[in-house]
Amino acid sequence: MSIVGRQVNFSEKSFYVGQFQRNMDDKMRIVLPTKWRSVTNNEIFLALPNPIGCVTIYPPKMITRLEEKVAEVSLGDQKGQHVLAKLFSNADTFSCDQKGRIKIEERIVAHANISNDVLLIGSYMTFNIWEPNRFQNYIKCIDHQNDEMSDILKGLGL
Repeated sequence: MSIVGRQVNFSEKSFYVGQFQRNMDDKMRIVLPTKWRSVTNNEIFLALPNPIGCVTIYPPKMITRLEEKVAEVSLGDQKGQHVLAKLFSNADTFSCDQKGRIKIEERIVAHANISNDVLLIGSYMTFNIWEPNRFQNYIKCIDHQNDEMSDILKGLGL
């Protein structure tokens, strides 16, 4: 792998599959799997607190799609505006450093109940960061009850 400038980031052609166990360091950084990294120019990623209890990471190509969906929410859509305010006030942006690490903000780490061990779970176009026990519980017993936030996010295409 070569380095261009000081950034190691994801490729536009990347997709995210698999499950990887990692440790978060004292500075709340996580090393991404090598197969999820490639060399590009200063790409920005978006970390969103997911209502299911993890952190969802949107790569640049998905951010473009997200921008289009968010632009469709009219000012008169009070529920949609409320969800966007709640969601994006708790979101964060980042890029990878030259060692393939991302830094997760404390408020987002708290949302996912992450302390040290994390699981990176591929979702093809995005990936999720989970606390391992929380992920196992999620897989074992998916709650079939729809909560309002999930319904609204689904309606917005997020």
